[in-house]
Order: sequence, then C-alpha cells, then structure tokens
Amino acid sequence: MTLDYRFSKQYRLLKTEEFSSVFALRKQRSSALLHILRSDNNLLGHARLGLVVGKKVAKRANARNYMKRVIREWFRHHQAQLPPQDIIVRVRAAFNRETAAQAREQLRQLLLPK
Repeated sequence: MTLDYRFSKQYRLLKTEEFSSVFALRKQRSSALLHILRSDNNLLGHARLGLVVGKKVAKRANARNYMKRVIREWFRHHQAQLPPQDIIVRVRAAFNRETAAQAREQLRQLLLPK
C-alpha cells in the first residue's frame, strides 16, 4: 500500500460551521508560534485541517501564504499518524524560511501523540 500525501477537500475544514464547532469545544494547546484547537473524534476516520493566518501576524499575503504552505505540507506528511479529529492551526507569530523548521517542530510537539 502506498501512502497518499494529497491534501484533497476531504482533509480540509472549509465551512464556517466546521470551524465554529472546533472553536466552540476549546480543546487547545499553544506554543510560541502556533495555537492549536482540536475537536473530539470527527467520525470520518481521518484528520481534517483548518488554517487561520491573520493580517495582524503578517501584513503581506505572500508571507501568510508561505506559512499556510508550510503547515499544509507538514499535515500532508503526518496525517496518517494523527487521530481522526478536526484541527485548526492558528499562527500566533510570523515565521519565514529561516524559522520554518521551528514551526514544524512545534507542530510535531503539539499534534503528534506521544
């Protein structure tokens, strides 16, 4: 069996209601760069990801898009290890190419089961 590293729509939180239900549960963990909110099991059998990168964190769209790309890439490569939950990653502080490794490490610490 080959691993599927695509990030299709079934792995994304897209609708306002999906985001709202995760925000309402308030199961959260934080690090210097990231704030993670999680739901209970989502009954889909796989994790889903939602991203929030506000203009207060990074004014320029290309910087916000870069941060989202890094998080999506990490999620794609680790989604098989994640429990079937809805996850929202909110960026608290901007990171760039030099500090992206730190952001990936914080994702690992906050999301992967011990």
